[in-house]
Amino acid sequence: VQLQASGGGLVQAGGSLRLSCVASGRTFNIFAWGWFRQAPGKEREFVIGCGWDCSSTTVEDSVKGRFTISKDNAKNTVYLHMNSLIPEDSAVYYCAAKEQMKIIWNWRSALEYEYWGQGTQVTVSS
Repeated sequence: VQLQASGGGLVQAGGSLRLSCVASGRTFNIFAWGWFRQAPGKEREFVIGCGWDCSSTTVEDSVKGRFTISKDNAKNTVYLHMNSLIPEDSAVYYCAAKEQMKIIWNWRSALEYEYWGQGTQVTVSS
């Protein structure tokens, strides 16, 4: 499975961005999708995730009510919709995919995800 993230850029506080993650390869095995972010000097942190068809989602508290995730099955693309952006949202954003199905697992652990995109920079100016 290969993931290609795009859509990052520079935006003013209060603005919006939509990140895209195009998946290719054996995507029919993917169990869950996730978006993570990493700011300079900080660890990679979970932002939002969803099941294989994005019918169910898990959202980090810091972005709840502002970020959503969706999937276009026809385009094999997962989107991260970011609204009401704040400077603290500035980071490199990574999409991730989990293939190994588990009944109990930790959405927020980067170790759970086998596949990663290359990251796209989001910068929010105040």
